[in-house]
Amino acid sequence: MEKLTLIQTDTTVGFISKNSEILAKRKNRPTGKEFLKVIASFRELKNIVRVPKKFRRKIRYSKKTTFIYKNSISVRVVKDGEHNRFLKKYGYFFSSSANISGDRFERDIAENLADIICEDKRGFFEITPSKIVKIEKNRAIRIR
Repeated sequence: MEKLTLIQTDTTVGFISKNSEILAKRKNRPTGKEFLKVIASFRELKNIVRVPKKFRRKIRYSKKTTFIYKNSISVRVVKDGEHNRFLKKYGYFFSSSANISGDRFERDIAENLADIICEDKRGFFEITPSKIVKIEKNRAIRIR
């Protein structure tokens, strides 16, 4: 059985797991919604989705941005920091913010939902969430 981990991501406090069903169940999230996949390198991105040539440069140089590709696959490449080192060591994860769906972050609730708490010297803090951009065949649409 996979575990649900509470961790400080590059953007906010988040839950990560190798199993998206665990994330959905613990967050009381509708089952039809896809989860974000966080990865540590562009080499991994090539294995997950085909990036249209027109947007490769934009994706490579964007910071703290989640891209939604064809078939609703959403991926964010974490480029630097502690979260990147964690992902390099353990591989990709499904990720979501550390709260019940639709609510704000509360440490007590998040710790109760998590199986593993991974807190580093920075502690847990919320900052601006990642931008979300949907990539279509010929255009990119900013969602958030």
